[in-house]
Amino acid sequence: MSRIVAAIITLLLVSACSQVERAVVVHPADSPPETLDEWGIMFVDDGRLEFNDRVLPYELNTPLFSDYALKLRSIWMPKGTSAHYADSGVFEFPVGTILSKTFHYEKAVEWTADAQTVLIADRNALPDDDGSLSLDDHVLIETRLLVRYADGWRALPYVWNAAQDQAFLEVAGELRSLQLVGAQFSQKIAYVIPDTNQCAGCHTPNHSSKQLRPLGPRAWQLNRSYDYGAATANQLEFWQAHGFLDMIGEDVPHGVSWLAPGDASLEQRAKAYLDANCAHCHNVEGAADTSALHLNIEAPVDRFYGVCKTPVAVGRGSGNRPYDIYPGRPDESILLYRMQHSDPAIAMPELGRSAMHAEAVAVIRDWIAGMNGEC
Repeated sequence: MSRIVAAIITLLLVSACSQVERAVVVHPADSPPETLDEWGIMFVDDGRLEFNDRVLPYELNTPLFSDYALKLRSIWMPKGTSAHYADSGVFEFPVGTILSKTFHYEKAVEWTADAQTVLIADRNALPDDDGSLSLDDHVLIETRLLVRYADGWRALPYVWNAAQDQAFLEVAGELRSLQLVGAQFSQKIAYVIPDTNQCAGCHTPNHSSKQLRPLGPRAWQLNRSYDYGAATANQLEFWQAHGFLDMIGEDVPHGVSWLAPGDASLEQRAKAYLDANCAHCHNVEGAADTSALHLNIEAPVDRFYGVCKTPVAVGRGSGNRPYDIYPGRPDESILLYRMQHSDPAIAMPELGRSAMHAEAVAVIRDWIAGMNGEC
């Protein structure tokens, strides 16, 4: 690590000593608290959502789409522990790790408490320089925790109340009616807050082991800069300097954002999006392994990636299209058809969205249209 980067990170560590100084508590797995603030990860104070001391915010290069919700992510580990780095796959986290993901929206001008109108925004969360989030401008929907215990991970969904001062454990999930508005379209949706079983349905990338796992914190997803307010630093370097990561590999995979092309090709952007949104099931060990469709970012774009592959037990989800991916013919490709639908019997992913992700559909359409070959 260069001296300049080390100096920046030292500055960040000093500034990261939050004005919030309360204990973070890892509660027993069989008796999670009813309210989110009992964990000590985050609090609402004077109309702002704030993280506690040593709770690090982070971002992913290509996040999962969830009805255009913004997501404020954080990680906390007990002092003296760190995650084990891996070039591929999710890092191995120590017992006591708490990952949080707070789903929220920016309020539209038309916002009222009764008519919850929110903005469509395809981006990461934008906290203020001090890391807090203004509740004058944003509405909090839910915070999901993943907690690492000795025998594995637990998923806990907390739902924010109308007063926006507390979130309560809702193991059965909940529905919220929202009006999405943007420059191109407006849509009313039923935002689904998943129950604990639905959380497990996505966070079990290996269906044989049945073990819950985090999905996002991987090297290619975290290899990016983050604005910590005092300065900007690479997240992997910051985690290592902060003691949250034991090492960084010599050949760290490049970060790929599906949305901002940068140096990434159209294919890399498409693969990043499909990995983040589909590969938790569509991998060689996932719940959809019988489909023989492998959409993890490391997989080659071949028949197992869907190219000229006929569908397996897909029912009317095929839309009478012949192949998962038909090179040069996006409108004859099942993959695109399922992305375009919100009908639960057709839509993919099956959980986590009510709206079509129009911008992602455009990327996948362009990628398939540009493919060479014939089936």
